[in-house]
Amino acid sequence: MKMIYMFLLFSIVTAGSCYSKTPSEKPSKQEAGISKSTASSGPTVILKCDKVLKNPTPDFMYFVPLISPTLVFSETSKGNGQKSGLISCVRKPTSKSFYASGEFQMQGSGFHNNKFDSAGMIARNTKGLKQGKPLKNILGYIKFEGEGYGWIEIKGKLNGKKATATEVKVHFNGRGKTSPVTVGLYSVKSVNGEYKYENKYDEIVARVNTLTFNKSTDNPLMGIIVSSVYAEGGKPGFWGNLKGALANLIIKPLEIDKLGNDTMLDFGCALFGEKETFTFPKAKNLRVEGKK
Repeated sequence: MKMIYMFLLFSIVTAGSCYSKTPSEKPSKQEAGISKSTASSGPTVILKCDKVLKNPTPDFMYFVPLISPTLVFSETSKGNGQKSGLISCVRKPTSKSFYASGEFQMQGSGFHNNKFDSAGMIARNTKGLKQGKPLKNILGYIKFEGEGYGWIEIKGKLNGKKATATEVKVHFNGRGKTSPVTVGLYSVKSVNGEYKYENKYDEIVARVNTLTFNKSTDNPLMGIIVSSVYAEGGKPGFWGNLKGALANLIIKPLEIDKLGNDTMLDFGCALFGEKETFTFPKAKNLRVEGKK
């Protein structure tokens, strides 16, 4: 139980507004197709619902490096064939509020892994820690591996044609399938008063079902729901699933970077506004590694 509680303590790190598009409005040149990342922006992904998936999964899940408060290293498997995209969308506006939902699919073999800089994460989490005490459950990576279904839920307010997203939930366990998203955690013991990555131990994995982003003017927090918690290299099994269920009873929201939080609200607002594409801002902490 102590391990489960400590798992909850690790830290990851006027947005969300848009104007609804009327049926007569034509997409801009940028909305007409996909554009690659530029020096000042991240990737552009297709939001238009289609059974043919066209977005590379690393692009569709680009919000991960955006929420990171430290350097994050992107690693993609060799010959990666993962594609992601929206396959169905529902929009329900009222006079003062709206709800939208978009089902997405992740298809193809391979993995995409975002590894968080160990030195930065350790330094961030040792602040306020009593000297000599072990550093528990540091975030090591967020990994997308294999195929699956999920859905995005958006809630917000309407003021005329202006829509403001107030909550975005991303679910990864759609259609009763196991989520293809995991996070890796590790602990570090103090050696001669120092905390170094080579002194890590108790490496564990948590499989992620849901991430929640809310509109906030203060330090934003991301809600998380997991399905299981188990040892690195192992399988969840009964006890792993039980640990995941218990963790969700007391799990606390995690601090994230404001740019990443605002971007997810903008993403949800764009989906509700029937935008055909969405361009992510540049992730300043992202470093891309070679394929493995």
